[in-house]
Amino acid sequence: MKRARQKVVAENEAPQTSQKSKKQKTCLYGSVFGESDLHTSMDWGNLPHHVILRIFQFLPLVDRARASSVCRRWNDVFHIPDLWRRFEFELSQPATSYLNLWRRFEFELSQPATSYLKSTHPDLIQQIIKRHADHLQYVSFKVDSSTESAEAACNILSQLVNCSIKTLGLISTAKPSFMNVAKAHFASALTVVFVNSKSLSSIKIDDTPLDDPSLKVLVANNSDTLKLLKMSSCPYVSPAGILCVADQCHGLKELALNYYILSDELLLALSSEKHVDLEHLRIDVVSENPGQVEFHTIKKQSWDALVKHSPKVNIVMYFFLYEEEFDAFFREETPVTHLYFGRAVSKAMLGRIGMNCPRLIELVVCANGLQPLDAELIQIAERCKNLTAMGLGECEVTCRGFIEFVKMCGGRLTQLSIMEEVLIPDNDYSLDRLHLEVSKHLGRMWFPDMMPTW
Repeated sequence: MKRARQKVVAENEAPQTSQKSKKQKTCLYGSVFGESDLHTSMDWGNLPHHVILRIFQFLPLVDRARASSVCRRWNDVFHIPDLWRRFEFELSQPATSYLNLWRRFEFELSQPATSYLKSTHPDLIQQIIKRHADHLQYVSFKVDSSTESAEAACNILSQLVNCSIKTLGLISTAKPSFMNVAKAHFASALTVVFVNSKSLSSIKIDDTPLDDPSLKVLVANNSDTLKLLKMSSCPYVSPAGILCVADQCHGLKELALNYYILSDELLLALSSEKHVDLEHLRIDVVSENPGQVEFHTIKKQSWDALVKHSPKVNIVMYFFLYEEEFDAFFREETPVTHLYFGRAVSKAMLGRIGMNCPRLIELVVCANGLQPLDAELIQIAERCKNLTAMGLGECEVTCRGFIEFVKMCGGRLTQLSIMEEVLIPDNDYSLDRLHLEVSKHLGRMWFPDMMPTW
């Protein structure tokens, strides 16, 4: 009887426990979503405009267009000007051509996604531009290596007559792309943007047939607003062309160019009283064939004038030269802050850097040779008091020399990337002991990088 009574009590308590648990869950969910949401399913069509807009901003063009066909509310958001201020056009080959794409738009949206959706279709882009060109402000083009894609980008640029673009970027995922476009065609397309925008602040057009006349049009219409100009590997631009930009665009804060158009006159123009402080100067020093290019030397007085005018300027230099082509560089004090060597660099050149680059912050050496760099690294640590980052690839340094370098730099080395193959064990230090010593001087745990095995 006692067991039977306990069983009845347990059965009576079970529903109460379940009901209590359900009530707790109801209170929990109700506090988050509201009581009414427990009894009705989510109505996606009634999401606030700002929420839909935020979602749309993360979608590619075609996916965004597909979503706009869900309901009228989503379609209204699809045409909000804020959605079209920032836009990246992706163009690649091959892409299937569709006749009357816009008129058949709803039909295409109902079809399964195919490979052409990986690229923004040019015909669809043109129809979008007709409706939203006056909203575009931050525009970039990402194209593959094909000439057809680059020409398609130029054709689109030529139609931006009603735009007020603030930033423009032309990005080639692989060479040659824009360099194969007819120079006149490219210049004509850029002229449309330069003339009609009149408020350009940022332009990134590396590896393009940009020329001096195009730069003059840019300056004539955007000299008061231009702050960033990135134009490395533009072979048709002369020192006079970039000097025109520096003379007229006094608000320019960031500039990237090839060394062959860098001149004493340009540095002095960037140092004039009318010019704002330059924040970033990137210089690419490139040679495809050894001995083909004779590199000039920039005077120390010109560098000094720039640093005096802009004391916080970062001067970044990327070198892709052969060892015998470095003779013109770092013979005098040079205020470079970041140095990257993509090919082999000699011990003598690293010695010059230690002697004549007191502002150096970061140094990356991809290759050197089979002679240890102990003396050169110790000199760099001693004289380059601002050095905070170092990277070594195919080089050689003894463990003792490397520890001495780290000891002299101490905790200011926030980035230290050294391949294990670089370090040569000696009588004083093995690789196992080395990482403990380096970690002690850095004030944090450190290990050399390992070459991945595929």
